[in-house]
Amino acid sequence: MSKSNGNSVAFLTLGCKLNYSESSALAREFVRNGYIKVPHTGVADIYVINTCSVTEHADKKCRTAIRRLHKQNPNAIVAVTGCYAQLKPQEILDIEGVDLVLGADQKSSLFIRVSDYKNEILKGKILPSRSYSCAISEVETIFPAYSSDDRTRSFLKVQDGCDYHCTYCTIPLARGRSRNHPVELIVKEAEEIAARGVKEIVLTGVNTGDFGKSTGESFISLLDSLVDVNGIERIRVSSIEPNLITDEFIQRVAKGGKLLPHFHIPLQSGCDRILALMKRRYNRDLFKRKIEIIREYIPFAFIGVDVIVGFPSESDADFEESYKFLEDCSPSFLHVFPYSKRENTPAAQYPGQVKESDKSKRVKSLTLLSDSLYSRFRELNRGREEEVLFESTVKGGKMQGFTRNYIKIERELDKGVIGEIVKVVVP
Repeated sequence: MSKSNGNSVAFLTLGCKLNYSESSALAREFVRNGYIKVPHTGVADIYVINTCSVTEHADKKCRTAIRRLHKQNPNAIVAVTGCYAQLKPQEILDIEGVDLVLGADQKSSLFIRVSDYKNEILKGKILPSRSYSCAISEVETIFPAYSSDDRTRSFLKVQDGCDYHCTYCTIPLARGRSRNHPVELIVKEAEEIAARGVKEIVLTGVNTGDFGKSTGESFISLLDSLVDVNGIERIRVSSIEPNLITDEFIQRVAKGGKLLPHFHIPLQSGCDRILALMKRRYNRDLFKRKIEIIREYIPFAFIGVDVIVGFPSESDADFEESYKFLEDCSPSFLHVFPYSKRENTPAAQYPGQVKESDKSKRVKSLTLLSDSLYSRFRELNRGREEEVLFESTVKGGKMQGFTRNYIKIERELDKGVIGEIVKVVVP
């Protein structure tokens, strides 16, 4: 088979839900232009890999995936985009089989660029074995996106980029400044999602609560407008910074209705000294106050918290302080990550880099705490009547869905309720 003769395309998405929404939007453009979308686990004529670069492990995972897909079909066109492609294009070009590397500013034109590359091959023109036009520079563009692979839930991109420049993070380099589309456009996308029969949307972005920077609008005005979209019955916010959780936002969620009592809040450390080194925009006291206000208005809210362990110079005492703070705040769940040194970030040059073995111990310790916290949260909800949206994913003859406050519920398969919201008693 000659390279790129066929019209099948496969997408492999790594990393955050924002990437998933963007991959889905890109895939729809290929399908609209006559391509057949196929699973990335099989043979395809074109492979598109949407990458993540939040940690060194994420970079490694990308490289492994590229090699695997090239092996599946050595004749396929392999196009790589996403954060890793933006930050380290040459590193990706050096991997055998890669044809195109497209940075964040080129992502929205991926279909055109892949099509042009394919046409050049079919015309028999001499091309370099690989081509790209990506460099590390501030990203300015933003394109609308939402996921459409699930009939019950859609991830809707409402914001991109970040202005915070935390000392450990490459996202501002990979994604650019904070920006967003106007409320009117996002509402139109939500209406498209509703027309597909999807009942739940998850608002996603790099710094979601920063919505409005580029349009002069507010996050609250976005929520109020989305609540009015017919057909959308549930709205979750994927992640929001502690300093951007306003009393007004909490009170909106507390009213019930479409806004769900589910908060995903990045803490990163429960030690003020480490938070200052990270250049986070809050301290422990602010974070704790936000948790207390949420619990005051919404006693059964799910609160998930991101934590980084092993940040440079984090001592055993610092970690213990963080552990006790989390234990005291008692969130519903912890997302625990070991610190990963990233090029072009201030923290990579900080003294006191923590040993990997110490990071592993701390991850294990907080993971055990998370298990305990989640068990406590489940027990708190036991016997409560809740609404569950059962999903199309079926495993082992069972279906699953989530309550409004993000408790997973499993039931024997009943095709009649998949995609429907039903009342259940939390077991």
